[in-house]
Amino acid sequence: MKYSMTIVSLLFFVSMQAQDNKPSKKVRKQFAGTWSLVAVENTNADGSKTLPYGDSPVGLLVLTNGGDYAIQILKAFRPKVAANDKNKATPEENSALVQGNNSHFGRYTVDLTQRTIAFNVQHAFYPNWESTVQVRSYTLEENTLSYIVTQTTNGGSITAKVVWKKQY
Repeated sequence: MKYSMTIVSLLFFVSMQAQDNKPSKKVRKQFAGTWSLVAVENTNADGSKTLPYGDSPVGLLVLTNGGDYAIQILKAFRPKVAANDKNKATPEENSALVQGNNSHFGRYTVDLTQRTIAFNVQHAFYPNWESTVQVRSYTLEENTLSYIVTQTTNGGSITAKVVWKKQY
């Protein structure tokens, strides 16, 4: 009986640990904080490259100690809405706004062994990503985080390299 209780207690402890989605101290030290966008470069199926957010995109990535994240990516230069009312934007203005924005938020996990970061998307500007897990292979060198997006908002066989610099 004592042996059974020990096993049950151990299984309960392990299951409680598995439910704790907070990143480890090592992950928090490396990843948690705010990051500024450096670049987004798409690679097309034919190998050609494009900059979907222009030469100087702007953005912010926030990774919390508790495992929450938020990403905002914008074209630095977007046309203003002439009517000064987003509900009265022209089709061309709406198109430029949509194509110049990518934002989503939710929970994140990092696998240091596999060198992947998984974004569990709760809500996104691109609704097709909502309730999905977007897994990215990453490199982290000093204060620069780069990851590869294999299922971009552009669809098809386009991949993207996204580069962030940690703010201190």
